[in-house]
Formats: sequence, C-alpha cells, structure tokens
Amino acid sequence: MTTYLTGPKGKIITAVLAVAALTAATPIVADTAEDQLSPVPRHEKIGQLVTEFIQKSHYRHASVDDDLSSQVLDRYIEALDNNRMYLLASDIEAFEQYRYLLDDMVRSEPLNPVFEMFDVYRTRVRQRLAFARTQLESEPDFSVDESYLFDREDIDWAASEAELDELWRKRVKNDALSLALADKEWPDIQEVLEKRYATFAKRMDQIKSDDVFETFMNAFAHTLDPHSSYLSPRNSEEYRIQMSLSYFGIGASLQTEDDFVMVSNIIPGGPAAIDGSLQPKDKITAVAQGEDGELVDVIGWRLDDVVQLIRGPAETVVRLQVMPAGTLPGAEEKVIMLTRNQVKLEEQAAKSEIVTIPRDGRDWSIGVIDVPSFYRDYRALSNGDKDYTSTTKDVKRLIGELEEQGIDGLIVDLRNNGGGHLTEATALSGLFIDNGPVVQLRNSNGRISRLDDPDPVPRVAYTGPMAVLVNRYSASASEIFAAAIQDYARGVIIGQQTFGKGTVQNLYSLDQYVRRPDDEGLGQLTLTIGKYYRVTGESTQHRGVDPDISLPSPIDATVVGESVRDSALPWDTIRTTEFRAGTPLETTINSLTANHISRAKDDPDFQYLLEGIRDIEEVRSRKTMSLNIEQRRIEREEDMANRLARENQRRAAFELEPLASIEELEALETPDIHLDQAAAIVTDLAALREVQAAPTQTAQIEQ
Repeated sequence: MTTYLTGPKGKIITAVLAVAALTAATPIVADTAEDQLSPVPRHEKIGQLVTEFIQKSHYRHASVDDDLSSQVLDRYIEALDNNRMYLLASDIEAFEQYRYLLDDMVRSEPLNPVFEMFDVYRTRVRQRLAFARTQLESEPDFSVDESYLFDREDIDWAASEAELDELWRKRVKNDALSLALADKEWPDIQEVLEKRYATFAKRMDQIKSDDVFETFMNAFAHTLDPHSSYLSPRNSEEYRIQMSLSYFGIGASLQTEDDFVMVSNIIPGGPAAIDGSLQPKDKITAVAQGEDGELVDVIGWRLDDVVQLIRGPAETVVRLQVMPAGTLPGAEEKVIMLTRNQVKLEEQAAKSEIVTIPRDGRDWSIGVIDVPSFYRDYRALSNGDKDYTSTTKDVKRLIGELEEQGIDGLIVDLRNNGGGHLTEATALSGLFIDNGPVVQLRNSNGRISRLDDPDPVPRVAYTGPMAVLVNRYSASASEIFAAAIQDYARGVIIGQQTFGKGTVQNLYSLDQYVRRPDDEGLGQLTLTIGKYYRVTGESTQHRGVDPDISLPSPIDATVVGESVRDSALPWDTIRTTEFRAGTPLETTINSLTANHISRAKDDPDFQYLLEGIRDIEEVRSRKTMSLNIEQRRIEREEDMANRLARENQRRAAFELEPLASIEELEALETPDIHLDQAAAIVTDLAALREVQAAPTQTAQIEQ
C-alpha cells in the first residue's frame, strides 16, 4: 500500500470506452456468441474487495446502499453516453429497473445487468455507424442555412430513432464540412469518413469484458469523489510503465472525452512541456510518424491504441493534429511536431531567470524560479546519495545564485504545477518561513496530524520581497505551499484561484489481498483516505487558494477545477493550529492592487490579454455551429483577422512593425503577460519595502 499526493487529474491514464457513433432506426439485436460480453468470476471478487475498502477506508465512510446505487447508475450511463448521442429515452427508462440493485450486485451478486446495459449501448452505436455510412452516399448541400447542436449534455434523451437520425445527419454533415474547409474534395472526404466510421466499428468490436467492468467500477468509485478510481490489470500495467518513466513518449497524460483523446496534463520535463505548444484540454484528432508521415485519424479510437501510436523510439518524431482547447468542433486544427524522449527527473528541475522592470529611471531585477512539480529522487536518497535531486535543494541553490546577481525581489512560479511529494511541499515552505507547522492532515478516522518545516534550525533562505504566481492548474502540493506563504504573511499570492485538490489517496494493489489471484490479476484501486488543511484550519479542498491579487486568465474556472466536479468532497474547517505569522499584509496588498489596476489600464499587453480572453469566452458560450460552408468560412476568416488585428494593435503601442499574415503571428513567441504583470507587482513591493526601510537606516547612521 502506498500513500501519495496526486495532482488534479489523479492518474496518468483514464481508460474510458473511446467510441464514436452515429444512429439508425432499428431494434436492439443481441450480440452473437463470438462477441458477447459478460462478467467473469474475478470481477465478482474485485467488486467485493472494492466494496470492503470503500466502507472501511474511504474518507467519506460511504454506505454501499440504495442511495449510492442510484448515483452509480447515473454515472455509469454518463460514462457510456455523456453527450446523449446514442441511447434513446426508452433505453434509459429500461435501465431504471437496476437503479437500486447495483449495490447488491457489486457486493455479492453477478454483474450481468451492467453488461446488458453496455450491450444495449454497443448495439445503438453500431446502428449509428450504419446510418452514418449511408449519409456518405451523396454529397451534402453545404449551402443550406442550418445549424448543428454539438453540446447535448443537458439536452433530453432522444425520444425516437428518427430524432437521432436527424441529429446524426447533421453530425456527419459537420464532419464532412470540417474536411471541406480544409480544402478536401468530396471523394477524399468520403474516403476519410468511411475509414473513420469503419475504425469506430472495429474499436467497438475490440472492447473486452474487462473494459466494461472497469468503466462500471470507475463509475462506482467516481461517485465517492473524483480521485478514487479503479484500473484493470491491463491499465494497471500501463500506469506502472508510465510512472516508472521507462518509456519514450511526449510526456502528456491523456484521457478520453466523448469521441476524442484529450490532453489532461502535461508532465514536467517531457518533450511536450519543453516544446510548450500542447496544452491541457487540447484534443488529439490525428497522429503521424516522422516529419512526413501520413496523419492517421484517431477520433473514436481506444485510448491505449492512441497511446501506442504516440509512443515510440527515442529521438524519433511524432506529429499530432490537435483541436486547441476551447475551440468549436470543426474549427481549424494545428499540427504539433514533437521529438520523443524519456521524461527525465533532471528536466523536471526548477529553473531560474531574471526579469528586468524599468521603473523611475532604474532597472529593477526580479528573480523568477519556475517550479514545475514537487519532485524528489527517492531512489538516490535510499541509496545514501546525499546529493539526491529535490525541489527544495534546487530552489535553495537557485536563490543563492539569484542573490549573487543582485535581485530586488523574487517570484516562485507554480503555474501548471499539479503537485507531487508532500515532503517537498513542506520543505520548500521551510525555505521562506521560520520553524513552524505547514499543513494539517485529517484521515478517514478523524485523526489530525501536523507536518512542520522539517529543518530543525529556524532559518530562511530568502527574506526579501516575494510573490507566488499561480493559476487554475496549480494543485495539491502547490496549494499547500501557496497557502503557507499566504497564512504566514510571507509573500503575496498573484494569479488565479487554484484547482482546489485538497485530498490524499492510497494506491492498493488488489492482488495483495487474495491468496491466489488468477493469471489476469485483479488490478488496482486508488482511494481517497484523507484531506489536508491550512494552518488556519481551512481546507484547500474545493475552494483552493484565492490570490491576494487576481489576474485575468483564459483558463475557464467553470470547467477546470475541483469545484466543478459534482462528487468532490466539500470545503470545511478544523481547529487552527498554533503558528506565528508575520506582519499582516492587508494594507500592502491594497496598495499593490491599486497600483496594478492603475498601471493595467494603459498597459497594451494587459489589454491584449483581456481582449483575447473575451474572444475565447465568446467561443465557449456557443453550443451550436452553422452547417453553411460560406458562413463557416466567413467566421473563420473573421477570427483570424481579429487575432491579427489584436496583435498588430499591441505591436503599434510598442512601435513594432505590424505583421502581414496569420502565419507570421503563429510563428511568434507568445509573451508571458502574467509573469510580466507579477514582476511589475513585485517591483512595487520591493520599492515599498525600500521606502519603509529608509527611516530605520537613517536612524542607525545618526547613532
């Protein structure tokens, strides 16, 4: 059993059934004997074990009863058909007979109804595929003014197959229109879509009983909280491979969402993190080998098959066709070229730079330490190597190097830092505060423990003006550090409300709990067993850490974060532990905020950021899109023209030459506006500290 603190995504791979389908009006037909899916004996054993662990060890102490059963049914249906594209209202009504039976099944009875529900779903998918292929027999009329509703998560289930037919007629038309906008002719479009839908069918046929069982068990686990999960034996091995970092890939965590493979997290130190083009929530639509290889459409593929395409020998090139996060289906995609390599600990290491801020005839030097994760080389440590790599040791060294260069202030950049080792979070906090508590932990039995600064000597590595820069992807251990800095009034927190992941998980290998597991194994269970709390007694769970000074962000907090997950554990409080904070910063923060707001009004970069966010939010608000090709072309051209105009307006303010094309814009290195804003705020803080210190220095001279 291993206790660890996960990042916001919980695990590396989320194996959800990756299928895409289209619909036809035919009755449900039973699967043939060759492809019949059904529970196997070990599934019943796994269900019993998981139930025991949940009732004994999960933080909620949830009862596996009728109420939980009802929630599991809803979540299982959601896992199968989240966008309500395949199943009919009559299917959902038929599933109601199982609403209060699933708790009994998972505990002690065969899970046949779970597989029966999946069989209904799979048959509907096959029907939709058959219907889709009939739509490829003739070219759609792209001149018709009609729209496609692509977001159906909150729409009623289709009442009839005719209703699904109309929905999928538009779905296929949109697929075709997206290719037409990429300048493909109808014969090529037919070929691409025929191959895509045939691939969907093949992937559906390859689903195994373990896949169905895993999907159901994850619906069961996710009903308790977002970070509890089950991995089948096959995906347990995949998880082990990725966690060992013994493979060569791009360094991105992937999961499925509807028919797409989506980037859930960028792993620090990997090729994707170093390149910077691939972002969380991007959807991968095609993969190609080498610089000139053909792009293979992967919409609707199984997750593990896409992973196998992306993985490959070191120093080889893989190209990903990506639908950027927040864009509409059918929007212009981009191709990212990455060189595969091993994710190495040293490449995850903290790095430093100096940002120069001209102010009142003087150049202020603001040191920046980018901390991508909270890492520690436990293997080297266990082997007695005193020079083992760790976040705290690296940051301490970088602080010394920056101070030798004469910095006026410091920023610890935790943006996109999803967490890591708890010991490193407490140790790093100790570099900036005197001895004292850093975080409190409460386990499932209600026992509260306290973790202090591990350095027994009351010393700090840096005493100057300081800020911590965070965003919505700053989670877990990052939140522990940011909260400690805020609670001790040691520095100013700048950016966006953090993720809100304040729970601790245990990883259980289920094979350890049976005497003779079969050859397939039983897989592994991740279970939430505790929560952590600030020294003030407030939880970071659900709410995260609120910044002292907020910066606008394109990351949508209504989509990303613990608070958007309906099964997330709630925010609560425990008793404050005894700690000694510094001088309160409220007055200082008010002054810094006023200066920032005043400066931002006339800052071309800040206004550029605001305008870009407004454009992104406008796109996010859409739930439909036109199926008229001319209208889509106009929308695309307007979008590109707006982006170019926005950049040229920014460039004009800085007396730079305007760009002539969108290609020139995409080739530019994007300025880090959030970091620049934070550096300006820390400069204000440093200047304020100089003014406050001046009378004391004068008095000392006079004496």
